[in-house]
Amino acid sequence: MPLRGTGHGKLVGDEAPYFESLAELDQWASLSHEKLMAVLEYQARPQLESLNRRGKLLGGYTESPSGLCYTFNFWHLCDTFVYFSHHRITVPPSGWINAAHRQGVKMLGTLIFEGSGEGDCLQLIVGCPQAGAGPILRANSIPISRHYASVLAELARQRGFDGYLLNVECPLRGGPEQARALAGWILLLKSELVTKVGPHAQAIWYDSVVFNGQMRWQDRLNSLNLPFFLSSDAFFTNYTWRPSFPALTAQYFMSLDPALIGDDAKGSPISSVKSLQSIFTGVDVWGRGSHGGGGFGSYKAMTHIDPQSLGLSVALFGQAWTWESEQDKPGWNWDQWWEYERKLWIGPADPQEVVPVPDAPRRRGEPECPHGAFKPVSSFFVHVTPPDPSQLVFYTSFSPGVGRSWFVEGVNVLQTKDGWTDIDKQGSLGNLVWPRPSVMWENNDRPEPLPLASSMLDMSDAWNGGNTLKVSISCTGSTADDALFRCIWLPVQSLNVTYPVSYDVNIVYKTVACEGTDLDLGLFIKPSMESGGDLAEINVGASAQSYLNNGWTRQVLSFSLPSGTANASIDIGLIIGFVAEDPSQPLDFSVSLGQLAVYPSALTARVSKGTPGILWAKFQSAKPLISPSTDLSGFLTWEIVSFFPHLVLPVINSPEDPNPAWILDDTKERYPSFLYFNIYVNAHTPSGDVAEATAAIFIGTTGLDGRANRFYVDSTIMPKDMMDGRGLRFYVQGVSDKGDVLPWEMCAHVDCMFELGGR
Repeated sequence: MPLRGTGHGKLVGDEAPYFESLAELDQWASLSHEKLMAVLEYQARPQLESLNRRGKLLGGYTESPSGLCYTFNFWHLCDTFVYFSHHRITVPPSGWINAAHRQGVKMLGTLIFEGSGEGDCLQLIVGCPQAGAGPILRANSIPISRHYASVLAELARQRGFDGYLLNVECPLRGGPEQARALAGWILLLKSELVTKVGPHAQAIWYDSVVFNGQMRWQDRLNSLNLPFFLSSDAFFTNYTWRPSFPALTAQYFMSLDPALIGDDAKGSPISSVKSLQSIFTGVDVWGRGSHGGGGFGSYKAMTHIDPQSLGLSVALFGQAWTWESEQDKPGWNWDQWWEYERKLWIGPADPQEVVPVPDAPRRRGEPECPHGAFKPVSSFFVHVTPPDPSQLVFYTSFSPGVGRSWFVEGVNVLQTKDGWTDIDKQGSLGNLVWPRPSVMWENNDRPEPLPLASSMLDMSDAWNGGNTLKVSISCTGSTADDALFRCIWLPVQSLNVTYPVSYDVNIVYKTVACEGTDLDLGLFIKPSMESGGDLAEINVGASAQSYLNNGWTRQVLSFSLPSGTANASIDIGLIIGFVAEDPSQPLDFSVSLGQLAVYPSALTARVSKGTPGILWAKFQSAKPLISPSTDLSGFLTWEIVSFFPHLVLPVINSPEDPNPAWILDDTKERYPSFLYFNIYVNAHTPSGDVAEATAAIFIGTTGLDGRANRFYVDSTIMPKDMMDGRGLRFYVQGVSDKGDVLPWEMCAHVDCMFELGGR
């Protein structure tokens, strides 16, 4: 949510981001709350046989609309993100949920009991106490109430996240009886989550208390914590395990009765289906007793977990160590963190750089455990594509979720001093082009070396958003007879698609070439390199090219899979031809990627398809608008609509005519969907004039509070002297889920006139 100004109030963000007690949760539940409609629904990734390595991450972070903060950009390497803090109940921010769901990753909140949380932990099971009610029920065990299971599931439904990590780090004074009741309550929570959130929802148990209610971290799965594993969907071990523990965990799991883990061939499982992948072995990036010492030694622990061979999954705790351990050092800035972060996850920018790995302390009696050179986190996990664009439109502006400026269709409308952070604006960085582009000669093997290619975030330019992904290419000279024209393939993004859906690909880019070099770019689709070339030729239509503002170019094409192919992984990229006046000389050029969208193709021309628009806007001030004053606050709201094209009725000559008067779009595309809205303002001058919409001043975007069609306005985002006139005119400009900015005639504005006050 890039915003003009600084010092923004809490109302720009999410409501009730956490609860300190169950009493606070009950207070929330006593009021009505509308579901956050600007939060994306979870869409599962394509299920491919190769997905045999899984990871979960735990972290909780702040973001500021007027500063550069930590962001997470490796969603393709994990399947679940747990938003963690030490509040009783932690609710993931809506922007983080959107960023995760856009990449097919589940986002969980946290329910934690520690320190003085014993009372709440018991109340969780027995339900909300009622004043004046006396005990009537007599039983020999602790009663289990559905109350908090239902309220917590409703909270997840209303906010749009996918379940909870259950972290009980206080002893259960009721002993085994309370432990059994807690395990039973977890089953109720799972049932409520499935009902209210969906079958994908999860309740995950953290290795803490054991079957007798004592606090005893086991660092592995065993008989002491097995009952909680069986009640939950998955299990996180603590991270202070010995090197032999992952193998012991796998061995113990394989010894379990198949009926216990839902794998009974007779069809009578006792609990939900479990596998080795349901066990997430903890690794603490901060160290704190973790094998390998954490940090750049975290790979040592993951080597023992061995997700690919042993089959266990990884739970990575505190991966923002790269930010939090360095942020207070003199001279530290976001760019330095970005290099530090990528080094941990994908290795150094220079492949020849040796990453120093500190020696990790060993426990008493623990033998030496050699591991070899540093390995980045990414080397342990499968790179997974986002959801199929037929289920969720794929869109990216190649944003890491931060920026220093904001651009709308290539025009810089906001320049900040300290930058901005908005995870809601984050998208894929192009999994085939960042961090290391992989170019190849197109259609032939040339004798000269492949061009050198590198990619970087460029925050000085953008199409829509705060940056481009700039790909720089350098090519040696060549004396070959055909060197005048050479051609390379630059893959950008891989996706999994489905037959018989036809897809459109829409890319926006700009190029810069050295003197004497001409470029010719073509958007194209190829079978994924990972498919091994087994896929038959993809049906690719001709691309349509148009020239946009400020040197940007758009290309659009349609493609579909060949018949007989149910689904497949494809690569989207650019075929780049370059002509040099003197091919014997080295040359270089760059391609700045501004936007990429993939979505189902439009239906036939006979289908009446709606055009998105904004019908009206309204501003509700929190207090009377009096001029002169700088104290302004209130909510801007609006209504989105769809306009059918002009109706031309066909001639219907008979009641038996099989052709309807019109055909409407009954797909997911039938009603408009928006990524976000840009908000602008103009002043009504003292003489009563107001400038055109094109002259309005940008004040921010939606995105931080998860609410559809709403924007909080206060004096911190208003330009200076804006309150000196007779009133304000706010403009709402939509950006569709495909990245198209609505023309002004399809947008809405609202006038807010001031009382004259002391004038």
